[in-house]
Amino acid sequence: MEGYIHSTESFGTVDGPGIRFVVFFQGCPLRCLFCHNPDTWKIGDGRKVTADELLSEYKKNETYYKSGGLTVTGGEPLMQIDFLIELFTKAKSLNIHTCLDTSGFNFSKDKPETLEKFHTLAQVTDLVLLDLKHINPHEHIKLTGQKIDPILFFSKFLEEKGIPVWIRHVIVPGITDNETYLKELGYYIGGLHNVKALDVLPYHSMGKSKYDKLGIPYPLKDVQDVDKDEAIRCKNIILDGIKYRKKQ
Repeated sequence: MEGYIHSTESFGTVDGPGIRFVVFFQGCPLRCLFCHNPDTWKIGDGRKVTADELLSEYKKNETYYKSGGLTVTGGEPLMQIDFLIELFTKAKSLNIHTCLDTSGFNFSKDKPETLEKFHTLAQVTDLVLLDLKHINPHEHIKLTGQKIDPILFFSKFLEEKGIPVWIRHVIVPGITDNETYLKELGYYIGGLHNVKALDVLPYHSMGKSKYDKLGIPYPLKDVQDVDKDEAIRCKNIILDGIKYRKKQ
């Protein structure tokens, strides 16, 4: 089986624990206004590879990955779930720690064949980095172009499976920095029992050059980058929401 990838990174340090081999999958169903990888949107673009070829790349530097492992990101890896299952299954046979960075949007609890694939994937996934873009359903559609429901269903599925999760949330001025929404996000996260970490990431405009190169209008051209202090302030509000939920 072959999959489509955008690129790989040999020494990733922000995509899970330890130093990691990171594979960027091609294709994404979301159109997040703050996306900095628009070149990963289109499925079928990129490089065709097999799982064995990617694991051969991993082995070139495997001595550095002893406390790390393999992370797949994107784009959206779940758009190529069959290839992802094969890659993670072979990785686990080699004792490699597997991490999935995803929005969870492609999850479906109503299609038995698709759900069965997610059960299979769960058996070979050690950690999930779950990107929660926005907690408000209406605002989520405005921000990503898609509904939030499959993502929330996926978060519950991960909890049922007992898979450790790191939550990621990007702070975008005027969009995700609203105190009410941040508290609601924290309240939701506080109800999940498998969350091990929370990463609150500041919006940046470093991907703008990619939009220019692709001839795509940059949707947040008038939005300023977020500094570290603002990200910390927003994270504390989310943490307050988590604490409030856990007290109940």
